[in-house]
Amino acid sequence: MFRIKMFSPALISLTLLLINCAGTSQKSVSDLGLLQSNLELMIDGFKGEVGIYARHLTTGQEIAIHADDLYPTASMVKVPIMLTLFQEIQNGNLDYDSTFIWSSGLVNYEDDGMLSAFRDSSKISLKKVVSLMITYSDNLASLWCQKLAGGGVGINAWLDANGFTQTRMNSRTPGRQGDWEIYGWGQTSPREMVGLVQLIHEGKAVSPWASEEMYRYLTRIYWDDEALSVIPRTVQVASKQGAVNQSRSEVVQVNAPSGDYVFCIITNNQEDESWEDDNEGFVLIREVSKLLWDAWGATE
Repeated sequence: MFRIKMFSPALISLTLLLINCAGTSQKSVSDLGLLQSNLELMIDGFKGEVGIYARHLTTGQEIAIHADDLYPTASMVKVPIMLTLFQEIQNGNLDYDSTFIWSSGLVNYEDDGMLSAFRDSSKISLKKVVSLMITYSDNLASLWCQKLAGGGVGINAWLDANGFTQTRMNSRTPGRQGDWEIYGWGQTSPREMVGLVQLIHEGKAVSPWASEEMYRYLTRIYWDDEALSVIPRTVQVASKQGAVNQSRSEVVQVNAPSGDYVFCIITNNQEDESWEDDNEGFVLIREVSKLLWDAWGATE
């Protein structure tokens, strides 16, 4: 005589859930491998060096392609400048609501950015100086913030104290002339650049208040022609871009409906040094951003 063994509805539900989870895990691993392969194919043949690091913050998936190699930061160095500046504010060495008097003699640098249009003795708030540095990537404002943050020595000390061993300020920093000749203003790796932005995103940079303020600055970026251009305008994105003749770079935190993800792509020693939209580095950044959005950001 055969007996039919009855299972409780709760046990049946649990079994189905485990089966579904196993299927999802297998699909995720497969998709991740395909995504990695597609990215590797995308950079194959690029006339220069490329480093990519990407992490999906919900699933924990990550992709690393030369992610720990050193590259120029270009203007992405303004993120560690901002971090150290807010540390000075948090420590009470700077007043966040303070107003300064601008003078062209404060920063010895030839630039045609927005701050250069200010007259000497013009008043400007610290908040606006930070906004010029991050939102518009104004170099004069950035060098002023670098000075207020304790210079390259102070910025590198903050980076070292917070576990970032590869990211460094080189410009106007004693003892780093050789590094400046190789990398310019600053140097970093794609993995560490992602780590800096993720620290801000998680509210762990300096303090929860400072992290929130910094994250808001990073969501108000004027330069949106590359990675941001392929992400829907209704999706919030925090980012910072960098570009010099032989290097194009971007770090991007996407608050996607399907789960947040963050990535950084940096090129170096590019053959294409043009400044048109079809520059090989600019095109690659847009293509990588689109591929990641289709894989991790877009809802089915």
